[in-house]
Amino acid sequence: MTVDSFGAKGVLNVSGTDYEIFRLNALEGAKKLPYSLKVLLENLLRTEDGANVTKKHIEALASWDPEAQPDTEIQFTPARVIMQDFTGVPCIVDLATMREAVAELGGDPSRVNPLAPAELVIDHSVQIDAFGSTDAIERNMDIEYQRNGERYQFLRWGQSAFDDFKVVPPGMGIVHQVNIENLARVVMTREIDGTVRAYPDTCVGTDSHTTMENGIGVLGWGVGGIEAEAAMLGQPISMLIPRVVGFKLTGEIPSGATATDVVLTITEMLREHGVVGKFVEFYGEGVAAVPLANRATIGNMSPEFGSTAAIFPIDEVTMDYLRLTGRSEEQVALVEAYTKEQGMWHDPSEEIAFSEYLELDLSTVVPSIAGPKRPQDRIELTKSKPQFRDDLTNYVSVDESSTADQAVAESFPASDAPANSAGDQQDPSDAPRHADAAGMSARASNPVKVAMEDGREFELDHGAVSIASITSCTNTSNPSVMMAAAVLARNAVSKGLKAKPWVKTSIAPGSKVVTEYYEKSGLVPDLQELGFYVVGYGCTTCIGNSGPLEPEISQVIQDNDLAVTSVLSGNRNFEGRINPDVKMNYLASPPLVIAYALAGTMDFDFENEALGQDSDGNDIYLKDIWPNPTEVQEIIDRSIETDMFTKEYGTIFDGDERWQNLNTPTGDVFEWDPNSTYVRKPPYFDGMSMEASSVEDIKGARVLLKLGDSVTTDHISPAGSFKSDTPAGKYLIENGVERKDFNSYGSRRGNHEVMIRGTFANIRIKNQLLDGVEGGFTRDFTQADGPQSTVYDASVNYQEAGVPLVVLGGKEYGSGSSRDWAAKGTSLLGVRAVITQSYERIHRSNLIGMGVLPLQFPQGESADSLGLDGTETFDIEGVTALNEGSTPKTLKVTATKEDGSTVEFDADLRIDTPGEADYYRNGGILQYVLRQIAK
Repeated sequence: MTVDSFGAKGVLNVSGTDYEIFRLNALEGAKKLPYSLKVLLENLLRTEDGANVTKKHIEALASWDPEAQPDTEIQFTPARVIMQDFTGVPCIVDLATMREAVAELGGDPSRVNPLAPAELVIDHSVQIDAFGSTDAIERNMDIEYQRNGERYQFLRWGQSAFDDFKVVPPGMGIVHQVNIENLARVVMTREIDGTVRAYPDTCVGTDSHTTMENGIGVLGWGVGGIEAEAAMLGQPISMLIPRVVGFKLTGEIPSGATATDVVLTITEMLREHGVVGKFVEFYGEGVAAVPLANRATIGNMSPEFGSTAAIFPIDEVTMDYLRLTGRSEEQVALVEAYTKEQGMWHDPSEEIAFSEYLELDLSTVVPSIAGPKRPQDRIELTKSKPQFRDDLTNYVSVDESSTADQAVAESFPASDAPANSAGDQQDPSDAPRHADAAGMSARASNPVKVAMEDGREFELDHGAVSIASITSCTNTSNPSVMMAAAVLARNAVSKGLKAKPWVKTSIAPGSKVVTEYYEKSGLVPDLQELGFYVVGYGCTTCIGNSGPLEPEISQVIQDNDLAVTSVLSGNRNFEGRINPDVKMNYLASPPLVIAYALAGTMDFDFENEALGQDSDGNDIYLKDIWPNPTEVQEIIDRSIETDMFTKEYGTIFDGDERWQNLNTPTGDVFEWDPNSTYVRKPPYFDGMSMEASSVEDIKGARVLLKLGDSVTTDHISPAGSFKSDTPAGKYLIENGVERKDFNSYGSRRGNHEVMIRGTFANIRIKNQLLDGVEGGFTRDFTQADGPQSTVYDASVNYQEAGVPLVVLGGKEYGSGSSRDWAAKGTSLLGVRAVITQSYERIHRSNLIGMGVLPLQFPQGESADSLGLDGTETFDIEGVTALNEGSTPKTLKVTATKEDGSTVEFDADLRIDTPGEADYYRNGGILQYVLRQIAK
């Protein structure tokens, strides 16, 4: 029950239907808040329980000071959760395991369901193996099912077993485009005790680009798996009230520029300004002139800006989009009535205070690309050739052993959510570069002849465009740039131009609606003439699923160490991300992707170099085939219809024959396949009783790792590929999996046996228990003299001996992406406590969620200053006070050295909220929720 200290509960009647709402005007000051904070304020009013959400929290948000630095923690309860298949599988594995545990406790397993609506879109697994033909999409989907059958069987079981959980099968679209076009409600309704309640749609997702929904006024962002599970199970997510940056848009985009150019310009501006951990909110008269598709493109790239969210308020443009995409008239009427009643409807005349201010005149935007390895490094197209030559020297120089992008390369497919908190500062290295490429550098060149099996012959050199991919929901959701690409293709074909024979070309739309309007426009043959065939409906190139280059091309690149390039309409271009053969990656609008396929090289000046000749021998330049924006809009207007959305989304959850013919288990409880190496039942609930047992002090603990400052979740969590001689590799080989079929840690997140073995196994981690050793190694003190061992093998010996474990860390422990396995793996290795100088906020919370105590050294102290080297035995006293319902501020830690001497200190206990204390008493968040359900 809501406490409702402010008497905010009321009734809104829309077309004869009564909805219970919590009125913001019950609070003085609410009117002046930015839109995004109004959404948060309603959330607190509706979830006030007197413990986790109190009257003081609500007052703090209502009286928000734009100038203040974030210091007030609040509990935010999202309305729903959205997932993609890589990061979503572990969440559903945990729910399936909870069902089994409820049954073992004598309860009804069918009662375990998401308490907030949850939807999972399978879009991260399709790879471009086949391209350049009409049957490419079918071949790619066949291979996708062969590779991922076990995971898909499990998800299809979940689709039918759980209430309030839906799965969008493979081949339907990309999660964020499906979200804005269909799944997002904008205003939610839910029946509570016989009354229909209306409230803002808020949605967290297990993918960093969840922020695309910000474009239609839905507040949300990417989170890690544990926060997503918490939200699914009706638990709040902890956050600081953020600073909000007001971003004013004025003017109109000039005819040569596109929405992609706008978003690359905004990315550069916001990285320059520094918005890490902040909300960005677009405001002012100019908002009404920004089409919804452009808003979604901008919202999508919030992670690239560094902001938590980049949101547009709701207005008539939002309503038009909801109607276009087939939302019911009842829903559209509710959204409009609710937002106007709550003062959330965009009114540019309303004076709103922001923490910081930025402004962009859209008329100043010019055609741009970004690269060769960061989205914020924008390059004006007119300067792209000299800038490429300048950058090329970094890729063909003698020393190419830089590990600057190591953590990023290892985080494939790198769509995990960033774990930034309000109050965090942007890393200075994340600011855009200020390169001066005015003078043309001499070009490094190493031309190599290539002879293909089918008779094609050509030369490859540094800068060759090896991949040109129209990919990613960032742009495929936007008809203006997608149709511009098709018109440019038509114009190019009419002039006799062709894509270069070494370019791997592809289109991977974010929804089938794109294909529908392409077909109606009559422009598909022109795209196909240039090699741009639809290869799948999924993230593909944008997350590194570009598939292999043709073998002869790949071999020449490797043998001659060529620095070739990719051009994609995606949102990330980090080194090592797009394709292992491709060193330099550039983000560009869909029409520019096609232009670069025609040019065939990054070493190209579109203003002064011809793309080819027409039949009369006349030079053809980019300006000769560039689409006229008026014509593009006319084609859009006659090609896109609401019926397309209602038709495609009417069967979105059904799947094709492959999905429907999967041999899928039935029943309330999942039948685990004992031979599966992808999906296994985790041991979180083994031996669990209905009542939580008392928490105990920790005695005789050993140090598993002693780590330095800035250890990220990328260091802790399993990510990327792994070799045969690692614990994870050995496990798979022992279970009959060949090296070529290992796949990545990401694809095996549903198997705890693989993930435990990859925890603390990053090749760059430095455990100070060992001298000069990098990687997942430690000392095993269950053996004489504590010899070197892998972290996993040592943990097995410690657990068999009944020895609890601790991890010692430095400052900013657990920063980086919000990875659930960084906490899950820590817990399953037998770690009972982590003691550091400071934590990244989300990882600290996740540790508690997995039953691990987060402790901090006394202010100004560290493991080194206290003389701790990690060979000590640790006792932690005072934990039992939690059994009485209180949370002590400090716990006594005694470290006993090998000579019997001791070091004693009072560690700060970082259990910061009543909810976190409940989780810890129960052994973790899953156990807490499970007992609530079972009772």
